[in-house]
Amino acid sequence: MAVTATLTSTERQIGIAISAGLAILGLAMAAVAKTGPMALHGGMALVLGIALVFYLGGALYDHPEPTNRRHAEYYDAPTRFGIVMTLIWAVAGMGVGVWLAALMYWPEATPAVPWTSYGRLRPVHTSGVIFGFGGNALIATSFYVLQRTSRTRLADAVSPWFVLIGFNLFCLWAATGYVMGQTQSKEYAEPEWYADLWLVLVWVTYFVVYIRTLARRAEPHIYVANWYYMAFILVVAMLHIVNNLALPVTWGAGESFTIWSGVQDAMIQWWYGHNAVAFFLTAGFLGMLYYFLPVRAQRPIWSYRLSILSFWGIVFFYMWAGSHHLHYTALPYWVQTLGMTFSVMLLVPSWASAGNAIATLNGAWDKVRDDATLRFMFVAAVFYGLSTFEGSFLAIRPINSLSHFTDWTVGHVHSGTLGWVAMIVFGAIYSLVPKLWGRDDMAWPKAVEWHFWLAIAGTLIYVVSLWNAGITQGLMWRAYDEGGALSYSFIESVEAMLPYYAARTLGGGLFLAGAFLCTVNCRATMRAAGDRVDEADRPLATQPAE
Repeated sequence: MAVTATLTSTERQIGIAISAGLAILGLAMAAVAKTGPMALHGGMALVLGIALVFYLGGALYDHPEPTNRRHAEYYDAPTRFGIVMTLIWAVAGMGVGVWLAALMYWPEATPAVPWTSYGRLRPVHTSGVIFGFGGNALIATSFYVLQRTSRTRLADAVSPWFVLIGFNLFCLWAATGYVMGQTQSKEYAEPEWYADLWLVLVWVTYFVVYIRTLARRAEPHIYVANWYYMAFILVVAMLHIVNNLALPVTWGAGESFTIWSGVQDAMIQWWYGHNAVAFFLTAGFLGMLYYFLPVRAQRPIWSYRLSILSFWGIVFFYMWAGSHHLHYTALPYWVQTLGMTFSVMLLVPSWASAGNAIATLNGAWDKVRDDATLRFMFVAAVFYGLSTFEGSFLAIRPINSLSHFTDWTVGHVHSGTLGWVAMIVFGAIYSLVPKLWGRDDMAWPKAVEWHFWLAIAGTLIYVVSLWNAGITQGLMWRAYDEGGALSYSFIESVEAMLPYYAARTLGGGLFLAGAFLCTVNCRATMRAAGDRVDEADRPLATQPAE
């Protein structure tokens, strides 16, 4: 279904104006910068803006006005686009990740081209998977869940497209900037100042359209999934703005310098870093879990009250936990202890959500056995519980002294991203794609089963290998002989990692194969839908909340 068929002529004109503004912005960036990443990114914005102007401009004459019936229908076209972008970023981001894992085992395979180096591609992988894959999934599903639980259409038809297209432009700017060697040199390798400002504009629009839609809801109750989604949107905006406060060196270049310095910069960075985990990689995906798991299992959430208590526990405790990344540093000792204490306390609300999800499946285990999509969600809840326990465990100072700077931390991160985040996203995708493209099931139901086992095998091989690698590294680095000298040189600890790095590459490859299979399966489902996509905006918004 053409996107423009859902827009009135006035909305198309607004879209043309916004697109023209984007083209002008891109032209200005390219003209001021002349060369380098900023000029390239300006050219991208210029091309995208012009393409959208022509696309929407042609629709002014090619498409008739939509009927009044559309106001009684859910607006799912942005969600469909978001799911497509989620799948594209999944394959791209995970593909780069597998290549980087292979370079850890075969470093000599690095081509003699700067943009293919590990240091430049590593942030492409992390940002591509976290923000490209995870971010698109969160935005797309939040629009879907918000409408169903509020029994209302999105507040307007233009801003959701601005959010999704603008967010993907930001992700593309980030990825291309990284391979060209331009970042703010922080832990998460944030893109430069003009990309940060663009994301602020996109994110504020996202928050406004979400709040406006929620305010016009026909359902008096705000379902808990919306609590988590709102926390994700609001706190990520706050984190992004504070962490990325910077002054550009010149207006014609991407380079800038942060206003923070020293230990304050480190504390701000890990306040941002750990709360990005809290509200981007946890709260948002809990919103996804609290909607899609009960719907797929056809059972109400086990304890609604527990879900609310868990929400406030996560919101309060997570805010103080970031300093556990800075044990044994110049950060004041009491701040380190505060972060460690709240990290341990965080286990309570985290396990409350994991337990609530698993308890919801009590009495529906036959569905978990037979339905691979529901199994993705069940495994996600299990890995969420395991990852949060491990996070609290690693925050304890004596444990942290062994694990920090080792591959144990990398294994922990991927336990969360592969086992929790990716699993719930795939479960949501398999739930949504047939509905949004007007089908009863996926085109290849057996492929969903294959994907599940590829994902499980890949996650376990990846995580277990790095658990072993990290513990081995930590013990080798702190081993002393009778004379008080180190028992192993650093290069010996690197050589000991080779079998674990080979296993890690295998695990990542299996997970990537599953993601590719999911993408092909979704593509086949979308193609088989044909004209039935028009029926995907049903049921009417006047029906009871789902």
